[in-house]
Amino acid sequence: MRSAEIRKRWLGFFEERGHTVVPSASLIADDPTLLLVPAGMVPFKPYFLGQEQPSFRRATSIQKCVRTPDIDEVGKTTRHATFFQMCGNFSFGDYFKKEAITSAWELLTAPQDAGGYGMDPERLWVTVFHEDSEAEAIWRDVVGVRPERIQRLGMGPNFWSMDVPGPCGPASEICYDRGPEYGPEGGPAVNEERYIELWNLVFMQYERGEGTGKEDFEILGELPAKNIDTGLGLERLAMILQGVNNIFEIDTSRAVIDRATELTGVAYGTDPKSDVSLRIVSDHMRASVMLVGDGVTPGNEGRGYVLRRILRRAIRNMRLLGSTGPVAKSLIDTVLDVMGEQYPELLEDRARIEIVILAEEEAFLRTLRTGTAMLDEAVAETRRGGSSVLGGSQAFMLHDTYGFPIDLTLEMAAEQGLRVDEAGFRQLMKQQRDRAKADARAKKSGHADLSAYREVADRAGAVEFTGYELMEDEASVVGLLVGGVPSPAASEGDDVEIVLSRTPFYAEGGGQLADHGRIRTQAGATVTVHDVQQPVPGVLVHSGTVLVGEVTLGSTALATVDVERRRAVSRAHSATHLTHQALRVALGPSAAQAGSENSPGRFRFDFASPSAVPHSVLADVEQEINEVLSRELEVTAAVMTMDEARKQGAVAMFGEKYGDQVRVVTIGDYSKELCGGTHVRNTAQLGLVKLMSESSIGAGVRRVEALVGVDAYRFLAREHTLVRQLTDLVKGKPEELPEKIAGMITRIRDAEKEIDRFRLDNLMQSSPSLAGSAEQVGGVALVAAKVGDGIAMDDLRRLARDVCGRLPSPEAVVALFSVKDDRPLCVVAVNEKAQAGGLKAGELIRTGMAVLGGRGGGKDSVAQGAGTDAAAVDRAIAAVRGAVAAHGS
Repeated sequence: MRSAEIRKRWLGFFEERGHTVVPSASLIADDPTLLLVPAGMVPFKPYFLGQEQPSFRRATSIQKCVRTPDIDEVGKTTRHATFFQMCGNFSFGDYFKKEAITSAWELLTAPQDAGGYGMDPERLWVTVFHEDSEAEAIWRDVVGVRPERIQRLGMGPNFWSMDVPGPCGPASEICYDRGPEYGPEGGPAVNEERYIELWNLVFMQYERGEGTGKEDFEILGELPAKNIDTGLGLERLAMILQGVNNIFEIDTSRAVIDRATELTGVAYGTDPKSDVSLRIVSDHMRASVMLVGDGVTPGNEGRGYVLRRILRRAIRNMRLLGSTGPVAKSLIDTVLDVMGEQYPELLEDRARIEIVILAEEEAFLRTLRTGTAMLDEAVAETRRGGSSVLGGSQAFMLHDTYGFPIDLTLEMAAEQGLRVDEAGFRQLMKQQRDRAKADARAKKSGHADLSAYREVADRAGAVEFTGYELMEDEASVVGLLVGGVPSPAASEGDDVEIVLSRTPFYAEGGGQLADHGRIRTQAGATVTVHDVQQPVPGVLVHSGTVLVGEVTLGSTALATVDVERRRAVSRAHSATHLTHQALRVALGPSAAQAGSENSPGRFRFDFASPSAVPHSVLADVEQEINEVLSRELEVTAAVMTMDEARKQGAVAMFGEKYGDQVRVVTIGDYSKELCGGTHVRNTAQLGLVKLMSESSIGAGVRRVEALVGVDAYRFLAREHTLVRQLTDLVKGKPEELPEKIAGMITRIRDAEKEIDRFRLDNLMQSSPSLAGSAEQVGGVALVAAKVGDGIAMDDLRRLARDVCGRLPSPEAVVALFSVKDDRPLCVVAVNEKAQAGGLKAGELIRTGMAVLGGRGGGKDSVAQGAGTDAAAVDRAIAAVRGAVAAHGS
C-alpha cells in the first residue's frame, strides 16, 4: 500500500467518525519553545493546555514533523529519521479510552477492501501503563486481545506529559511483531527492534505538577475534561504494509535512494557503509525540501541552521558515495515527484525550493574546497610539529568556522596517515551543545511568563482590534502588569504592560512594526506606548511608561495611536506588497517573499533568488512600482476562507500561520496578498518609492531595502544637492560625472602605483647595508633587525628574500621586523644550506610570534606572521637570535 493511500485511508476513517480533518501545520512551530514541529500534537498544544478553545470536539490530522536530536543516528537504525509524518486522532473532552482503543484496532485490522490496513491481529501486541487496569480491561475484554499479548510497562515508555506542569496521563502502545529474524521472542518489553511501536494512544486524564524529567513529578489530580492524543508514524506503517526492512525502503524514501544510486553508481544493499550514506541522503533531502517548502532558509542559527546542517550532510554523503559536482537538482525533482501527491503545494512552489537548495549546495561545494585547503594546511602544520595527531581544536575550527564535517576530516586525515584527536573535538562540541541547551532551557521558562496573559484571556476574552477603522478608541483596562507581575495599579514612572478590552493599536506581526501612541485614563493618568505585542492568541499587550497619574485595573481609558507614525508604517507596508509583485513580474513567481520589516518611511523585503538582481532589472522594478503609484489604485481588504483566497489567486507568505478565515489585501488589479497589516487607501498616498540597495542575506535569499514617501523625497533631494556639488567641483554637466570621476580615479590609482614603486625601490636600496650588517651566530650568517615602521608585509617579504640572497656565508637566516598600524610584522627567510642544516623559517617565525603575541606560518624557506605587542619587537629579535644560536650549539 503506497504512502499516499495510507494517508487517504487514515483521514477518511476518522472523518467518517465525526472528526474534523485538520491540515498539517507548518513545520515552523508557532511556539517560542520550539524551533520546528517535532510531534503531531504540537499544533493542538494550546487546546490541551487550555490556552485556546477548539471549534471542534474531535479532530484528525497527518502532521509534518522534524526531529534532529539524534541526527547522527539517521540511516544507522530503522527508527531514526529527521523528517516523518505523524498520523493522529484527537478528542477534546469528547470520547476517551474505549473509543480510542476500539477505533485504533478497527482501522489497523479491518480488511483492506473494507477501508482498513488489513494487518494480522496475531502479530499485534499491546503495552499499557502498569497502573492502568482500565485500559488493559478494554484491550482484553472489549477488543479481545489475548492477555499474554498485553504487557504492563512503567512511566518511561507508557506515561506522557509535556515535561512542564499541565495535562498528562497514561499511554497505551500498539506494537507489531516483525518476526524472529529481527530478535528474540517476549514482546515489546524484551525487544523493540522486533516488536516495533506503531501507534501510541495517550489518555490525558491527570494534571501534573512541578518536577524534572519524564518521571519525577507529582500528580495533582484529575482533569476536569479528559482528552485523547494519539500518534501513528506513517513511515513505520508503510514499512510494514510494503514489506520492507526499514523506513528508508518505503516508496517515498526508496525513490530518492534509487536516484542517488543512479547519480553515483553505488548500488543499495551491497555495502553497509554506503547504505548508511544512501539512507542519510534520502531522509535529509526529503526533510530539506519540506523545510524549504514551509519557508525555512539556510542560516547559521535556529531552524535555518537545522536546514543547513541536514542539507549539507546529504550533499557530503553524496560526495562520499563518489559524486563530484552538483546533485541537488535531480534529488529535489525525485522528492517532489514522490511527495507532491500528498502535498500539492510543493509542486506549486518547485521553483523557489530549487533556488534555495541549489544556492546552498553551491555555497557548500565552495566551503568544501576552502575546508580542504585549510585541512591540508592543518595537516602540514601537524607534521611540521612532529605529531601524527591532528588537534581537536583544529578539527573543531574546521567544523565550526568552515562547516567542514568531522567525519570528512577523519577520513581525509586518515588518507594522509594522521589520526584526529576526536575526544578533544567531541569535548568542544559538547561544550557548544551545553551552551545551546542552556539557552533552550532559558527560553522554555516562557511558560511561566505567559500565565498572566492567559489569565487575562480566560477572564476578559479576546481583545478586539479596531485599528483598521479607528485611530482612537475607548476601552477598559482589563489587564495590568508592573515588572511582569499582575498589579491592581501603576504609578507615575512605572514601566507597565496594559491589556485593553479593545484597541486601535496594531501589535507587531507580519513584518509590520507595532504602533506607538498614548493611553489616557478617565482619572487623568497618561501612559506613553512604545510597543504592542501578542504573547498569547487574542491578547494584545501595550508596553509603556506611566507619565502622569495612576493607572488602575478596570478603569476606562482612551487609546490614541500616533497617527503620523501609523501612516508612515502603512505606506511602507503597501509599498512592500507592490515590490513583491514587481519582483515576481521581473524574476518570475519563484521570487517569493521570505520575510519583511515595515518601519516608518522605510522597509526591507527578503525574497528567494539564486543570484544578485542586476542593477538594470532593479531599476525596472523601481520604475514599475512608481508607475503603479501614479495609477492611483484603490487598496481594499476583505475577510474570506482560505479556499476562497486561493481561488482568487492571493499570494501567501511561506512559513506564516493562517487560520480558516484570512484577510486578503488587494491593490487594484495589480496585487493580491494574504495580510493582517494596515495599509493606505490609495497607491497615490505612497508618493514615491526609492529602492536603496539589494544584497544577499543567505544562500538563495536576497534583500531589498527602500524608502517611501517623504523619506524617499528627502533622499533624492540630498542626492540632487550632492550631484550639483560634484558638477561644480569637476566643472562639468551631471551626465558627464561618471566619465570625469572615473578618469580622476584612474589618475589617482596610477599615482598610487608610482608612489608604491618609488617606496619599494627606496626600501630595496637598504638591502646591501642590511646584508653587510650580518653577524655570525653558531656558524650561521644572521640578519635580525627592525627596518622601520609602516612597511607592508609583501614589501617586507621581498626585502628579506633579497637580503638572504646577498649573504656570502653558506648558511644564512634573515629575520626582518616592522610595525604597521600598531601591529608588529615579521618575515623570516632561510637559504637552502641552512635548511639542510635543520633551520626552518616556519619554526623561527613561531619563536618570534610567541613573543609578539601572534601567529605565523609558511614554508621552510620563507615564513611570515603578525603579532599584537608592538613594544616587544626587540625581545622578538633576541628570541630569534637565541633560537639560531641554540641550533648552532
